[in-house]
Amino acid sequence: MYLCYIDESGTPDIPGNTSHYILAGIAIPVWHWQTCERDIDKIKMKYDLVDEEIHVAWMLRTYLGQSRIPDFENLAYHQRRRLMKQYRAQELYRLQRANNPRQYKQTKKNFRKTSPYIHLTREERYEGIERIAQVVSQWRFARIFAECVDKLHFDPERRLRTVDEQAFEQVVSRFEHFLRAISTPDNKNYGILIHDNNETVARRHTALMKRFHQRGTLWTDVNHIIETPLFVDSALTGMVQIADLAAYALRRYLENGESKLFELIFTRADKRQGAVVGVRHFTHSQCRCQICEAHRVDQVRSV
Repeated sequence: MYLCYIDESGTPDIPGNTSHYILAGIAIPVWHWQTCERDIDKIKMKYDLVDEEIHVAWMLRTYLGQSRIPDFENLAYHQRRRLMKQYRAQELYRLQRANNPRQYKQTKKNFRKTSPYIHLTREERYEGIERIAQVVSQWRFARIFAECVDKLHFDPERRLRTVDEQAFEQVVSRFEHFLRAISTPDNKNYGILIHDNNETVARRHTALMKRFHQRGTLWTDVNHIIETPLFVDSALTGMVQIADLAAYALRRYLENGESKLFELIFTRADKRQGAVVGVRHFTHSQCRCQICEAHRVDQVRSV
């Protein structure tokens, strides 16, 4: 049995505020999940993040208050937290008095989302994320599946599906192909999808999975993935947080050329005969990114 944890990065809306939408899944054998959780927890412990969710996009933002606290990087964690909480309380009070409800609401949300990480400098936060990515790159038993949609080249009317529907269908198809490839007549491998919980997405992906079981996807019948996806709270499930890291690393590479996290994560992309088959970049035909080049290798070999 393989568990495939799924999360997204970017928005599926067109145009939205990102040029790409990424849906990524990381699959591990069920007997390795405790090992993976322990690996993650060891790194969290070093950065005083035990029981906290690793949400990469929020972690790696710039926290303005840190630059306004003298000698911040030389303070102990508990001092940093205390001073950052003071700064943020003052900032929210200032915005309330300025009668700017829109900015107050957005700032309050930003502070809430980043609250678990305020004791770490940006360098420490990035270092922690990089350490996690390095550990993931060493999980030889893990496989990453992802659909990376360049929305500039996606026409919903022509594709007859939305961005996130195509991405989900692609991830399901690749996971199914992987399970089929490692199965034998005497030992059939099964998998289950575990998704970050979102009420709207849950309804849509549950309905899609039921249809895939009945009719198959555009590329394959579905005989090895059981049930509909399980939807869990990512704050309580470390491996969904790894899927978040994978999706983030893929998107930042494609949108900004940031390669450090990408190259670590991409080592775990599903391969067949040395060619990457688990991750696809849906974009123009002349793209020369590492994902497209690795995908073309597979196309050439299959001719």
